[in-house]
Amino acid sequence: MNIKILQLIEGALEARGHAVIIDVFRAFTTACTAYANGAERIIVTSRLDTAFSLREENPGCILMGERNEKMVSGFDFGNSPTAIKDVDFKGRLVVQTTSAGTQGIAHAGSANEVIAGSFVNAGAVARYLRAQDPADVSLVCMGYATDYPTEEDTYCARYISNELKGLDSNFDAWVEEIRRTSGRRFFLEENQAHAPATDFDLCLRLNRYDFILKAIKIAEDRYELLKIPA
Repeated sequence: MNIKILQLIEGALEARGHAVIIDVFRAFTTACTAYANGAERIIVTSRLDTAFSLREENPGCILMGERNEKMVSGFDFGNSPTAIKDVDFKGRLVVQTTSAGTQGIAHAGSANEVIAGSFVNAGAVARYLRAQDPADVSLVCMGYATDYPTEEDTYCARYISNELKGLDSNFDAWVEEIRRTSGRRFFLEENQAHAPATDFDLCLRLNRYDFILKAIKIAEDRYELLKIPA
């Protein structure tokens, strides 16, 4: 198994084989939370206009996501797992668009298979990949708004890589480094309305969920995230 760790949009474009698009803070942590809370389907898109079109086509669907970290006007929820952790999504269609994770899915068209990953389901992702045993695995870290790499996504990629190689990971040390670096923004008072400190903890609950999110293209810039036990 040839494993590559790639970064940002360029990495998504380069991805081959089984691609894992990683967005720990916070897109795919939030998506996992929505499924854990009963969502029937999640469709992701890179475009705001597509998200609003999906609502017109599916009255009553939930719009969830962000631009510049903040909830989009007209959406039901932002990109915060804290905001939805106690919300009952049973039977609901959720449409998600974000500045990083969903952009990566939209740009990974050369991969054979695309999976959305974060720390909360990293173990499940590794188990799924081990069972599939593809020749090539591309672990794509989407970073901050696809602008620059971040510690949390890179360490998540390293965790999955280590699991596939049978190596240990010093997760606790990584958490402390993330707290001092890319995660520091969650502890700033001015960010609590849209990026609360509780998001940091929720996003770093390692292996909380035992399923993967497999992205299937269903139309132009529309991808369904299938919840698959692993």
